[in-house]
Amino acid sequence: MPIASRRSHQTVQPQGHELMGLPNNDSRHRNSRALFERAERVIPGGIYGHQTPQMLTRDRFPFFLADAEGCRIRDVDGNEYIDFLCGFGPVVLGYRHAKVEEAAERQRRQCDTMNLPAPVMVELAERLVSVTPGAAWSVFAKNGGDVTTWALAVAREATGRDLVAMVDHTYHGTAGWCNPFGNGFPDGERAGMRAFQWNDAASLRALIDREGASIAAVIVTPFRHEAFEDSQLPANEFLSDVRRICDENGSVMIVDDVRAGFRIDIGGSTQRWGVTPDLLVYSKALANGYPLSAMIGADALRDAARAVFVTGTTFTQAVPIAAALATLEELERTDGIAHMDRMGRRLCDGLLERATAVGVEVRLSGPPSIPYMSFVDDESDFARSKLWAGACADAGAFFHPLHNWFISVAHAETDIDEALDAAERGFSDVRAAF
Repeated sequence: MPIASRRSHQTVQPQGHELMGLPNNDSRHRNSRALFERAERVIPGGIYGHQTPQMLTRDRFPFFLADAEGCRIRDVDGNEYIDFLCGFGPVVLGYRHAKVEEAAERQRRQCDTMNLPAPVMVELAERLVSVTPGAAWSVFAKNGGDVTTWALAVAREATGRDLVAMVDHTYHGTAGWCNPFGNGFPDGERAGMRAFQWNDAASLRALIDREGASIAAVIVTPFRHEAFEDSQLPANEFLSDVRRICDENGSVMIVDDVRAGFRIDIGGSTQRWGVTPDLLVYSKALANGYPLSAMIGADALRDAARAVFVTGTTFTQAVPIAAALATLEELERTDGIAHMDRMGRRLCDGLLERATAVGVEVRLSGPPSIPYMSFVDDESDFARSKLWAGACADAGAFFHPLHNWFISVAHAETDIDEALDAAERGFSDVRAAF
């Protein structure tokens, strides 16, 4: 089925400022609020996009952060939080990680953005190819949306087809073909997209039966991780079925690993389910917070990748690439993915235990290193989630109420246990309010 116009069914973002009955903690965030008032005068909305304060709980979260180290962040009023958002995913080793900062500074002293790439670009491409099954080449950009859009172009060039299949209502960035709201983008930008359902290979098969001769690619995420809803792991043989359908139809399988990359498997998240895509795209955790994204591809797509003209002034910026090399080295040296899984399990098990003890029902979903929690009795206003997250923030733990969280290598058992104490306070507040 074609992707419908987003104007016809825009998702209404929960308004954090509409949650009633909360104490006004303005004194904790006086500097932050003053800075936001200044921002509103010169920046539309003050803070825009996914960082908007409307996604958080009024008077319980800061507007601005000042510094960070390890798994701790501090706002402009000096309040400290154990962080479970990690910059929305990029900080995989911890803030200001010594080895990453040393590598970045060493490269910065030599060069950063120049007329031509630095040698580290070749080194990172070689490293990514070496750790990624089925990979033969890599190219670099800045944001996740850069490489998801680039991947579609490579698939179309390789196949000579125009259409791309995607899971309905999946976030792949803010480009016109996938923008979740659609404001400012003509409907024509979605004309080349077709939708099927997550964990429903039959719906993809039906789409291929109807329009397979025109389907250049199928793009999926390793698991479903949309904001405002429980995460869903791939069921049964879903990803294997997608792989097989692509092979049978001559379509390119693209995995958008922007959000999950380097927290599930060093060779790409779908390796956990035994699936190797034709194109794999990364961003977020690739360089531990430095701006960098990558597309990695099979040798059969090398000529198409060469033919598609995509470029950017800072795509080959050397400092983020050096940071990425150090990040990958540290993840492997410390067995960081296994550590994040352990800490995530400790957090999730503890949340379930403490919620049960207080008498509230919660659901934990997603991989342990990228968990999401919801309240069983919550309605569409997410009132319990926002109340709970606000109470946690008051107690020094930063949990987003509407978006999945992220564990980093910097989280230790003591950090998890301290955050669980804050979570228990939040559960008690929810119990008392509802």
